[in-house]
Amino acid sequence: MRKLILSLFVSVIIGSGSFVQGQTTYNFLRLDVDARSASLAGSFVSMTNDINGIFYNPSSLTTLESPRASVGFFKYLMDINSGNAAFGFKYKNLGYFGVGIRYINYGTFDKYDENYVNVGTFSANDFAINLSYANIYLDHISYGISFKFITSKYDEYSSSAIAGDFGLLYNIPQIDLSLGVSFLNLGYQISNYINTRENLPSDLRIGLSKKLEHLPLTVHIGFSRLNDETDKFFQRFKNVIVGGEFNLSENFDLRLGYNNQIRQDLKTGTTLGLSGFSAGLGFKYDRYSLDYSYNSLGKIGATHRFNIGYIWK
Repeated sequence: MRKLILSLFVSVIIGSGSFVQGQTTYNFLRLDVDARSASLAGSFVSMTNDINGIFYNPSSLTTLESPRASVGFFKYLMDINSGNAAFGFKYKNLGYFGVGIRYINYGTFDKYDENYVNVGTFSANDFAINLSYANIYLDHISYGISFKFITSKYDEYSSSAIAGDFGLLYNIPQIDLSLGVSFLNLGYQISNYINTRENLPSDLRIGLSKKLEHLPLTVHIGFSRLNDETDKFFQRFKNVIVGGEFNLSENFDLRLGYNNQIRQDLKTGTTLGLSGFSAGLGFKYDRYSLDYSYNSLGKIGATHRFNIGYIWK
């Protein structure tokens, strides 16, 4: 089983050049999920001991020190709201298992016919659930895979898809260093909205996390969308993500992040403002945790996320 998964993952990485991005659907899968990852601007592919890591790298499940759960709320622009939930645990010697859910409701809209007559209202929403499995291959190397089911509905139009996430993690807790690589959203539509079948937003990511020796700071550096088609190879690395997590006390963390891809996408004229920058706070008490993130979208506005976590000891 381990050799099969690792062989499949290597094949996917080698063939990643064929997964270039044209027009894609289910683009809500590109959004950061929980408050902690969002406050670090999405630099989460090498994160350890956090159940929400399964949304970025399913192999991170193997670093859970205890069973964990998390539920969260995400306030986007206008009336767009989103929720997320995740749970992970180790089952005997069979490996690590997890489930993750994310949901977006875009609100209610007025509906008009071809004669511009109001015929009522309609709603729109997206939903995805992933079932994850991970295990340790060697002392410091883990592998993981997630099977994902996605649905989307806009008025009477709906679509569904299946996809997979694959990940590897090299973790050395003795020196507080971890390296991660993942390939997300590899799959196809089971049913399409009308007559056009669209690609899923596949995303090849790599990242590094390192806790500094003489500072209460963990640095997270990563790159996203490395499989996107570019004119020159090194242009792929413009999608750099940087995050810093300051452990100010046993119960309090301060987080900062920067995502260059978001900053460039939100550029309006010559003004960028604080687009692409993020910040957040983390509180811990006994078995509970509370995380908050603020993500700037420049002139467009900002988003807010909250997550509550629980640890079984």
